[in-house]
Amino acid sequence: MIENLKDIRLIAFDADDTLWDCQSHFDEVEKEYSRILSPWGNDKEISSALFEVETGNMPLLGYGCKAFTISLVENAVKMSKGEISSQDILRITQLGKSLLELSGAPLSEVEATLRTIRQMDAYTMIVFTKGELLDQQNKMKRSGLAKFFDNVVIVSDKTREEYERLCRQYDVSIHQFMMVGNSFKSDIEPVLQLGGYAAHIPFHTMWKHEMTQEYDHKHLLRLTHFGQLADVLGNNQLRY
Repeated sequence: MIENLKDIRLIAFDADDTLWDCQSHFDEVEKEYSRILSPWGNDKEISSALFEVETGNMPLLGYGCKAFTISLVENAVKMSKGEISSQDILRITQLGKSLLELSGAPLSEVEATLRTIRQMDAYTMIVFTKGELLDQQNKMKRSGLAKFFDNVVIVSDKTREEYERLCRQYDVSIHQFMMVGNSFKSDIEPVLQLGGYAAHIPFHTMWKHEMTQEYDHKHLLRLTHFGQLADVLGNNQLRY
């Protein structure tokens, strides 16, 4: 158990693959995409080439479904050396657009846990996520979870500077802040490096860009399922 959680005032929650399923839908789109591009490569070759294009596009396009769709089309043209048909380009575009209609249905234990933490009346609770603004706003609306949060903050990337800005916005020190998320790279490590607290709840699948070396830390909570968060915070309230 982490000590000194009594000082936490602001809790930020990641959205994709923390509150609702996202990456598995991207994985399914990539499987269908590989079938379309199968005349020009195998699954591994296509996935590797796509990731290279995505990575190259990130400084300009950022994260999210729209950036992903552009990368799908760009990679298809490159791999096929321009041979891919307009009909297949349309199919690829439709695959990418389908990701803009995800239900945002909360993962198991999420709604009940958020309700429990909200009822503690001890924390400011926000969603802090990266991606495309309209897409993330729409998923939040469809999820039905907005009622549990004081705000939804969407940024182009979760850098240390963005975490510092978030703490300034809510007039808390980094030592009064906890981030909850599935990505060690984006949700956990930057906060630990700044001196904050983090709760890591892994998801069953991970985008390659988010993979990184993990480690233990005195400010890190390792949880196996979302419901444990309410138990930890509830025990913290009882202790102090």
